Parts: sequence; structure tokens; C-alpha cells
Amino acid sequence: MAKYERRLTGNFDHFLHYLHDGILGGSASASYEDGSDWQTGDLRCAVRVFERYSWVGSNRVSLNLTLVGQGDTLFLSAITSGGSQAVFWKLNTVGEESFLEKVEKLVDDYQG
Repeated sequence: MAKYERRLTGNFDHFLHYLHDGILGGSASASYEDGSDWQTGDLRCAVRVFERYSWVGSNRVSLNLTLVGQGDTLFLSAITSGGSQAVFWKLNTVGEESFLEKVEKLVDDYQG
């Protein structure tokens, strides 16, 4: 499992769509699995789950995105899992790390 978290400023809907499109467009095998949205007042939370095939591990890796926003203040938590074929410990986490690096690059390139 790998995790990336970041605080930033921007439009909640724009950033969420930007991430969604960037993740799906970044890999031919990436798929959107499901999501959930919640809001109270001006506080919003969106959870998105993606999967993609990892050629290195010959298996699928999942990515969970949680975006929280209040006004233009945003907080993103991205966590990957899967990608290991071992029974008792994790081996070969390259697929997870690669999926997470895609999110990091998208966030770094975001122009809000």
C-alpha cells in the first residue's frame, strides 16, 4: 500500500473531474469502479475508486481517491493497494507506486 496526501487550492468540481479524466486517460487498462459524494453546507467529500492492470505484477491495482473541499480549500488523499502476489507479505509494489505517481504528477501539473 502506498499513500499520497496534499492540501491545495482550487475549484472542487474542476479538480475532481481533472483527476478522473487524467487517471482514466493515463492508462489503457484504467477503469472507474465506483464513487460516493457527500455534502453538508459548503463542506464536500468525494470518494473515487479506480483500478488498472499492472504489467509488472500481472495483476490489478486499485486506487482510492478521497477529496475534501470547503470553499477553495482542498485536501486530497490517494491510497493504492493490490499488486502483490505474496501470501504473507507484500512483494513487488511497483504497480501501486506507479499508479500513485500518476496522481502525484496530475496534482503537480494542476493549474486550478
